[in-house]
Amino acid sequence: MGSTKAISLEEIKNEAVDLERIPVEEVFEQLKCTREGLSSEEGESRLRIFGPNKLEEKKESKLLKFLGFMWNPLSWVMEAAALMAIVLANGDGRPPDWQDFVGIVALLFINSTISFIEENNAGNAAAALMAGLAPKTKLLRDGRWTEQDAAILVPGDIISIKLGDIIPADARLLEGDPLKVDQSALTGESLPVTKNPSDEVFSGSTCKQGEIEAVVIATGVHTFFGKAAHLVDSTNQVGHFQKVLTAIGNFCICSIFVGIIIEVIVMYPIQHRKYRDGIDNLLVLLIGGIPIAMPTVLSVTMAIGSHRLSQQGAITKRMTAIEEMAGMDVLCSDKTGTLTLNKLSVDKSLIEVFVKGVDREHVMLLAARASRVENQDAIDAAIVGMLADPKEARAGIREVHFFPFNPVDKRTALTFIDSNGNWHRASKGAPEQILLLCNAKEDVKKKVHAVIEKFAERGLRSLAVARQEVPEKTKESPGGPWQLVGLLPLFDPPRHDSAETIRRALNLGVNVKMITGDQLAIAKETGRRLGMGTNMYPSSSLLGQDKDESIAGLPVDELIEKADGFAGVFPEHKYEIVKRLQERKHICGMTGDGVNDAPALKKADIGIAVADATDAARGASDIVLTEPGLSVIISAVLTSRAIFQRMKNYTIYAVSITIRIVVSIENHSIVLF
Repeated sequence: MGSTKAISLEEIKNEAVDLERIPVEEVFEQLKCTREGLSSEEGESRLRIFGPNKLEEKKESKLLKFLGFMWNPLSWVMEAAALMAIVLANGDGRPPDWQDFVGIVALLFINSTISFIEENNAGNAAAALMAGLAPKTKLLRDGRWTEQDAAILVPGDIISIKLGDIIPADARLLEGDPLKVDQSALTGESLPVTKNPSDEVFSGSTCKQGEIEAVVIATGVHTFFGKAAHLVDSTNQVGHFQKVLTAIGNFCICSIFVGIIIEVIVMYPIQHRKYRDGIDNLLVLLIGGIPIAMPTVLSVTMAIGSHRLSQQGAITKRMTAIEEMAGMDVLCSDKTGTLTLNKLSVDKSLIEVFVKGVDREHVMLLAARASRVENQDAIDAAIVGMLADPKEARAGIREVHFFPFNPVDKRTALTFIDSNGNWHRASKGAPEQILLLCNAKEDVKKKVHAVIEKFAERGLRSLAVARQEVPEKTKESPGGPWQLVGLLPLFDPPRHDSAETIRRALNLGVNVKMITGDQLAIAKETGRRLGMGTNMYPSSSLLGQDKDESIAGLPVDELIEKADGFAGVFPEHKYEIVKRLQERKHICGMTGDGVNDAPALKKADIGIAVADATDAARGASDIVLTEPGLSVIISAVLTSRAIFQRMKNYTIYAVSITIRIVVSIENHSIVLF
């Protein structure tokens, strides 16, 4: 293979080369590093180029934030009235109108203080994401392994990853045994994935099994994790409540402006009023013509509503989220851990048995015997947990030897002795490996593959179970022939209240769409079980590079609007889906629990972090749920609509009073004329 053209570190920083896919040896060449690691001097030099391995935290001025609540149309009119009271009202031998000035300024500060206190509870999403980075890492520098702050990592560093470590940066694995990595917080996958040498691992994921060295290829904002943070940080959504207040303010300003012009014309050129009398009339028009108390009343109403929602298990971080929750008509929901339990389960009614005289309960028991009862992975925990009593997995037998899972054999096995002193083995694992182990005949293979396809169409993962007699009664002996006993369907079951929640949401006019990183078949099966429809698309067919030709001619926005859900979704896809729904004039809600949900949570009109969500999701959201499941959202929607109706009634009253005052003053001036 010819050597790849060398590029500069600056070009690597700007992502001019795809370090994720080129061979590992070329990675070393492009990064100008070796397997012995960097020197301290080189590390410091690169740190100046790439920056620290952490996310930038934007500091917001508290004073500017407070003053920002005085920068809107209604406040402008109040500020104009305050200035008029002390600047223009000084005439005809009378002092400035200090009483009106103090009263108006006091109202301005009350409005801003209430809003500021409530808004100040919102966390910084980027800071929450930054907190998710691993603080320490084992690093090879100057030929020595030391534990260092993860912030000093740069592309080209060699790090060690072992069981339990949070991976501190995007890296390519070097030689060694495969790792099992939990990246559910990043991609939504419910099971740990196997990462082989040369594969890429992402910052923020957790090592669940194995130990290996890796070369860092991206740090900080350039990581998969950091790009999600950038999407969060670059989103600054203006709430619908602010738009409504702005519209009301603009209406009041226009009404008052017309009134002032008429007043000035009538009072001075025509009626020849004294200067101060005219100014007093204009002050009455300015102060009386705007609903001065409206921002305070609405803020207090929302603060009370926010407290009521917190009692129901929904903590509002942004007061105006109440108004948006009331108007929400589309709810995009993450699947794993939100609609489902994020806990694998076996659907006993679908277990396929391949041996006469054996029932489904016995297949489950054999699978449980081939599982660990301690230090379990997700599959072991699911199978043992399906027994009436987990102790049954080892009841009446004596364990001789447990064969753990590995990526080559793709199965587990237990050698045990029953109560009669006979030796047996039970094994569970990937169907292909179990078929090979059993030396299955062609007709059996066809039957097994037909069942696997049937499971796959319903979004179920297949797990095969086999048994064997061991007449030699030694753990090293090969034993008798293996016998295929059955196939288990694995599934991440929906929460018990999810179907009812979706039904109630639909009745309230809220269309629920599932957005998941899982496969399309799994998404459709979950949708079928929840009664939310199966009109779903893989996100890449709509938004990715390889769009589906069969739907390429149809408007993407319309497909997104009508779809029941999307599968194989990445963070940028979630963000794009929410954005396009908003462009179709929908008030869009988004639920989620992981780092992968944070950008869309921030972009959505109403971001909802479910119970047990990561700091990133909570930081990016508007509402944080403290109770599991989505049922609390329905209560929150109903409460929000009641609160919004009160606010709407008051706003109509306040605006009608504005119109009455302006018209009355005009009529009064004309009558006097």
